[in-house]
Amino acid sequence: MRLTPVQQKFILHWGEMGTRWGINRTVAQIHALLYLCADPLPAEEIAATLGVARSNVSTSLRELQAWGIVRVVHALGDRRDHFESMRDVWEMFRIILEERKRREIDPTLTLLRGLVAEASKGAHADTHTHERLAAMLEFLDTTAAFYDELRRMPSGALRGVAKMRGKIGKLISFKGA
Repeated sequence: MRLTPVQQKFILHWGEMGTRWGINRTVAQIHALLYLCADPLPAEEIAATLGVARSNVSTSLRELQAWGIVRVVHALGDRRDHFESMRDVWEMFRIILEERKRREIDPTLTLLRGLVAEASKGAHADTHTHERLAAMLEFLDTTAAFYDELRRMPSGALRGVAKMRGKIGKLISFKGA
């Protein structure tokens, strides 16, 4: 498969952004390639197009499938698995947020709840540490609850909320600096 200069730039950039988000560069590049492709691709073609090892492609595809943003499809007359990315960017965003929350925020909330309780007990109670941890716990609890509200919204409603941007402040009589 021959990539256009625009496709190459996007794939390279997505790979760079992936590393900043804590995702392997090849995983992000494969996702970008599949997102841009009109048709599902077999792993061999992905490896050849991106110039990466077939084994690396297999591992990366398994990770993308585990996230739920890439799926296997089959083509008539071809026994190989083909792969395609989710097309709806709003749904993809929702899935990625949910997975990150599950992997990163939920364990942190569990730890903070235990630490807040522990910091307030015993003769060695540290009021300052307790207050700081309680503030962090309140913030993450509130953020997670807000996320749960957004997660339950249909994609169309979520898109509408996102497009409101600065109008939300006006709606609640907030005057920005």
